[in-house]
Amino acid sequence: MPDRELIKKYNVPVPRYTSYPALPHWNNNIDSASWKQHFEYAYRELGKQDGISLYIHLPYCESLCTYCGCNKRITKNHRVEIPYISAVMKEWNMYLERLDEKPRLAGIHLGGGTPTFFSPASLSILLKHIQKTTIRTDNFEFSFEGHPNNTSEAHLKTLADFGFTRVSYGIQDFDRQVQLAIHRIQPFEKVKEVTEMSRKQGFNSINFDLIYGLPHQTLDTMKTTFEKVGELLPDRIAFYSYAHLPAAFPAQKSFEEYLPDEHEKRTLYEQGKNWLEEMGYEEIGMDHFALPDDPLLLAKHQEKLHRNFMGYTTSPSKILLGLGCSAISDIYFAYGQNAKDVEMYKEQIVDGAFPIIKGHLQGERDLETKNLVMELICNHHASWNDLGPLDDETLDQLSSFESEELLILDDRGLSVSPKGKPFVRNICAIFDPNMKNIKNSRPLFSKAI
Repeated sequence: MPDRELIKKYNVPVPRYTSYPALPHWNNNIDSASWKQHFEYAYRELGKQDGISLYIHLPYCESLCTYCGCNKRITKNHRVEIPYISAVMKEWNMYLERLDEKPRLAGIHLGGGTPTFFSPASLSILLKHIQKTTIRTDNFEFSFEGHPNNTSEAHLKTLADFGFTRVSYGIQDFDRQVQLAIHRIQPFEKVKEVTEMSRKQGFNSINFDLIYGLPHQTLDTMKTTFEKVGELLPDRIAFYSYAHLPAAFPAQKSFEEYLPDEHEKRTLYEQGKNWLEEMGYEEIGMDHFALPDDPLLLAKHQEKLHRNFMGYTTSPSKILLGLGCSAISDIYFAYGQNAKDVEMYKEQIVDGAFPIIKGHLQGERDLETKNLVMELICNHHASWNDLGPLDDETLDQLSSFESEELLILDDRGLSVSPKGKPFVRNICAIFDPNMKNIKNSRPLFSKAI
């Protein structure tokens, strides 16, 4: 377990590196008009060969989970479904108009918000449109995020009929006091029921999202949570650090006084990791675990693992289009984010404009740094050629990490040690020019530990 001094030293705000550069460091030199040109170029260079993936943001939730840092809209009015679905389809049509062929579709991920806020009928309208306008690749992968409380058998059957085989359920914690504090009440019996329904409907990969560092969590309460997880044994586990950013998400202030301190929080993770390994899970990378023979583990062992805004993936596709409000697109040579506000998003779609409000055009150095960061995040090593010329400050930081046994330097390059894996975000940050001498009154990122 990392010692107290290392935790204190390195528990600082750093990016999660689902992208490089991280979103707060984008240069915003892309607008709606130029975005279509960048997309056409990226598709011509990369999309024809490996296909494209779609992330579709469905922002609505019926109630607010106070820990949540996602872009969401709270409402019980389900009449919002069809107008929103219509806007997403129109956005997709704008991309199709830039192509002279049906694109090859490598993947779909429905995220939110709560995708299962939408009825099976509403989801069918959207998915039928995507189905008839694309050609699936041989290794396509369709997944969605489900809320255990409102994911019905009809949802599962509908999505399975469209080829969905993966589902991720936001569990977070099974302890009643923790659930009350974060306003996410879901009994174990309900989670068991929806897990069994998913398997019955042919979902061959079920993921549970768990969070450590939540209010009122202790080793005793988490032991009970992990015992219940062991009863259901999902194929994958995402064991995330709670990101406390109350300046951005004011609802988080409601439980600040009940949060564990940084050492207690790290102890929760290390013990949770031990429990997962005792159940047979293997660590894939930062925050992710899977049972043996899972495709992510195989990709890790073969050093073919990738990482994007949806986390770790086996998909070779380098084009991820984000549809819906606040969705982020990664077309390798550039990033773009849609308008966050639902009304603003729909207004731009009605006007026939891509709803891009910020973006980043990758320079040569950006791409080199991106490849290095992804190599460290996915494979925990990098060659000297990958590292390139290093300035004195970076060499000093590498030497410090080496003396603390967080990494190993040899004639081949850099390897992150088992002791250093909890600090991989810190290691990545020393190669990030945007993180040097950063000074902000308001933290842009969650803390590393």
